[in-house]
Amino acid sequence: MDGPGDILPSVGARFGAKPALVTATRTLTFAELDALSDRVAAGLAARGVRAGRPVSLYAQNRWEWVVAHHGALKAGAVVNPVNVMLTPEELAFVLRDCGAAAVFTSAEQAPTVLELTRDLPELQMVVAFGEANGAVAFDELLTGDDPVPQITVDPDAPSTIGYTSGTTGHPKGAVQSHRAVLLNCALTATMHGRRPDDVVVTALPAPHVYGNVVINGTFLAGGTVVLMERFAPGEALRLIGEHRATLFEGVPAMYAMLLADPGLADADLSSLTRCTVGGQTIPLSTIERWQDRSGAPLIELWGMTEVAGLGTTHALYAPPVPGSIGVALPGIELRIADLEDVSRDAPAGEPGELMVRGPIVMSGYHGNPEATAETIEPDGWLHTGDVATMDATGHVFVVDRRKNMIITGGYNVYPAEVERVLAAHPKVAMVAAGPVPDAVRGELACAYVVPVAGTDPTEEELLAYAGEHLAAYKRPRLVRFVEALPATSTGKIMRRELIKQFTP
Repeated sequence: MDGPGDILPSVGARFGAKPALVTATRTLTFAELDALSDRVAAGLAARGVRAGRPVSLYAQNRWEWVVAHHGALKAGAVVNPVNVMLTPEELAFVLRDCGAAAVFTSAEQAPTVLELTRDLPELQMVVAFGEANGAVAFDELLTGDDPVPQITVDPDAPSTIGYTSGTTGHPKGAVQSHRAVLLNCALTATMHGRRPDDVVVTALPAPHVYGNVVINGTFLAGGTVVLMERFAPGEALRLIGEHRATLFEGVPAMYAMLLADPGLADADLSSLTRCTVGGQTIPLSTIERWQDRSGAPLIELWGMTEVAGLGTTHALYAPPVPGSIGVALPGIELRIADLEDVSRDAPAGEPGELMVRGPIVMSGYHGNPEATAETIEPDGWLHTGDVATMDATGHVFVVDRRKNMIITGGYNVYPAEVERVLAAHPKVAMVAAGPVPDAVRGELACAYVVPVAGTDPTEEELLAYAGEHLAAYKRPRLVRFVEALPATSTGKIMRRELIKQFTP
């Protein structure tokens, strides 16, 4: 195999009649997925979408998304998976920036996308998953009889342009090669011991690299993916029991919600053999509670768009190292760089910036050589923006995102440390920490807390609890109680949005 477009032809030949993808509306075998994606590839080619042109996917999790994704790859297109939460203005920027030739979207979103086409001369067509005036119906592609294009891809050529969240300015499109995407899926499947008898329940968004690796890494092993349209804790618990799932994969907020769900007590989790968690740091208390309830190890991992998925994780049968994001994927290099001088390694055991080098690192940001040069050093080391330490066995421990740091009275406070402590309090369901302005110290740490249902914690008791476990300069000075924490489509807590809500 040269790239992710070869996955379905390969596994389809081996596991043809076996269920590959289960959704609320349809179950598809490997043979059906392969055949349907062939039809999409043929339809794109027949309508003038040439190899090498970007094709965007802008929709919620659904079987059509997966079929379109593999069909675009088989047509030789460069896939542009788009976060469904983007506003029309943000979507227009992404489509214009990558030069999309076609967009797949839902019938509900099609009018918005069609409205944008007036200012996007390179956009040849909009394909709707359903009926929408002015859009090509997805079923037209599936029922056509056009010849399937015979494409041979260069493993080093672009396979995917994945746009970062863009916390400042416009998002940047990370360009990944066919080799990088396929290698990440394969190495992840290997580290997690995926097998043909695995059944994976996931609500991770398919456009996100974590979601993509979960889906296609499972396909590579011949396993079955049970794909939720969006996460709901009660429904996830039901699906795990109904399908006898061997894996559940999610982000920390999902596990916190599962543990807080009233249906947890009666849920059947006995089929789980391991679970994975990534996206943000997770409190040890949450790991321990989930492992105690499920009886399955919770495997931590770390990744980012710029490395096509995972960069580190734990091998399934290796001794557990709780609180660590694991070790480098095979063939990938890691180092902890000095925060002031990237050319030097940080002193052993001291926090520094996590750096990555190897074949999974992006080739660069699309059309943005300046940002590429800022992110990738001349010798190939990629800046991740994460502050971390590394122990003698190569296990990495993330302290926090460098940009999340709170500077109070000259001391550096990382929100993740505050969150890990308060998450262990029995009255705290979820917590996020962030800075608030202070005339004396510059910034103070504030904890935003979602209480456990039926409890009534006070600010005083939570501050006292934090004081028992954190150095004086790290302790939060304020607690604000909220009904929910704002999250991205991948379930990551958006600390910046909380800060905006409470900033005068």
